[in-house]
Amino acid sequence: MTQTEISRVTKADEASSFGEYEAVAKALQPYIDSAKTGSSKLARTAFFDHAHIVGSVGGEFYNMDADTFAGVVESGGPAPDIKHHIAWIDISGSAAAAKVEFINWGGNRFTDFFVLYKHDSQWKISGKVYDSHSNN
Repeated sequence: MTQTEISRVTKADEASSFGEYEAVAKALQPYIDSAKTGSSKLARTAFFDHAHIVGSVGGEFYNMDADTFAGVVESGGPAPDIKHHIAWIDISGSAAAAKVEFINWGGNRFTDFFVLYKHDSQWKISGKVYDSHSNN
């Protein structure tokens, strides 16, 4: 961005940009809440139908669609003591990426990387890649 382009950014542009970060964080919330509650229905609402999830736990590689992942959340049950932190969100137009850290989800620590897309004014997760840290 040139100095001239920077000086053309208005307060309305800044507010809109800030609002998109809040919207992405809000789109991640059903996923975060599903970890706490063990709700497959809540987990499923966070993802597009085509979403894909890849990672490993205990050395076992998982390559799942969103429905299968929602079943894994349900079978794992609630994790009421889970803690999370949204480390960052990066947005470019209707595409976004986010990194969320979890600890004490089924006794594990996870780092989740999400790719999100805004369709019909709504952000949803299109894909997730994760690391289960020492339990990998």
